[in-house]
Amino acid sequence: MSKTFDTSTELEKVVLVGLISGKDSESRIEEYLDELAFLVDTAGGIPLKRFTQRLDRPDSKTFIGSGKLREIAEYVKAAEINIVVFDDELSGSQLKNIEKVLECRILDRNNLILDIFARRARTAHAKTQVELAQYEYLLPRLTRLWTHLERQQGGIGMRGPGETEIETDRRIIRDKISLLKEKLELIDKQMVTQRKNRGSMIRVALVGYTNVGKSTIMNQLSKSDVFAENKLFATLDTTVRKVVIENLPFLLSDTVGFIRKLPHSLVESFKSTLDEVREADLLLHIVDISHSDFEEQINVVNQTLSEIEAGNKPTIMIFNKIDAYTFIEKEVDDLTEPTDENTTLEELKKTWMAKVNSPSIFISATQKENWDELRKMLYEEVKRIHVLRYPYHNFLY
Repeated sequence: MSKTFDTSTELEKVVLVGLISGKDSESRIEEYLDELAFLVDTAGGIPLKRFTQRLDRPDSKTFIGSGKLREIAEYVKAAEINIVVFDDELSGSQLKNIEKVLECRILDRNNLILDIFARRARTAHAKTQVELAQYEYLLPRLTRLWTHLERQQGGIGMRGPGETEIETDRRIIRDKISLLKEKLELIDKQMVTQRKNRGSMIRVALVGYTNVGKSTIMNQLSKSDVFAENKLFATLDTTVRKVVIENLPFLLSDTVGFIRKLPHSLVESFKSTLDEVREADLLLHIVDISHSDFEEQINVVNQTLSEIEAGNKPTIMIFNKIDAYTFIEKEVDDLTEPTDENTTLEELKKTWMAKVNSPSIFISATQKENWDELRKMLYEEVKRIHVLRYPYHNFLY
């Protein structure tokens, strides 16, 4: 990326906007906005207020309708809001029309996620992937975006390519996209060679929704120090570590977390990173069981795995954060209030989660609860795959 601006130390005030349409319920949209608020927090903003609007379909000009837009404009002016973030993708014309009324910076969900990825990228590989995704996002929005670049001062959503020049020529942007794709192809070939050089060890990949504890589990299993924090997309670059359980070595990789409405351009740009998942022999699908919407998160991950042709791989479902899980399945006439005390490991094993997902296990990575059982299950699954692939090595077990 050519140049970037330092983000202001003062946190930016943000308004969130969600649309209730079709079969969506108000409670479901509130859950989506909760996630959007977490994204804003990860990007360094403060979500102050949220607005929702019910429409049969998005308004082609303003997305949420002119009446609701005027209501938001009044609040934006009174509260001196810096940014308004929409939970869905906006077209270039919608962005232009909304900005004209609100007179502040407008981001959609995709742009916000791209900004977070730009902040999180550490290696040349990840930075190239993010830059490609940013240019592909900007290309159809050039008419609206380039006219504002002269006065950009940094902040959320401003960590994009070419802030110091107005580049209205689409050919220039397409040339940059072509160059970045060529650069990524070269990096991809190098990574393929690296994967081939890893020998005959079984490969295991951690997958899951973002912020479910994959990096923490990676650290515990491999005794390494992979960056982990309570933020979305803490991990962008794939980390591969050698793990040995008893006498059995295997390779364990930590990958970028999935999320609802993950921008297609990011999926395409990060395809080489996702090759670690595609080429894995075993997947460990990590689930944050304490999250109120963990069932939909499971569906999002499964859908993404199918899209990258990795949906049929052997998988262990790992329900993490049981130390924070308080709800238990009860009989209809059981009026006992759920508490931390009545959420036991044995009760969790009797729930639908254990019955529907097999093999599965319930753990707390931070507390190392049920950790020996996880290591035992992982050992047995890796050994089973190893025996099938290398029958002449069976004398090891």
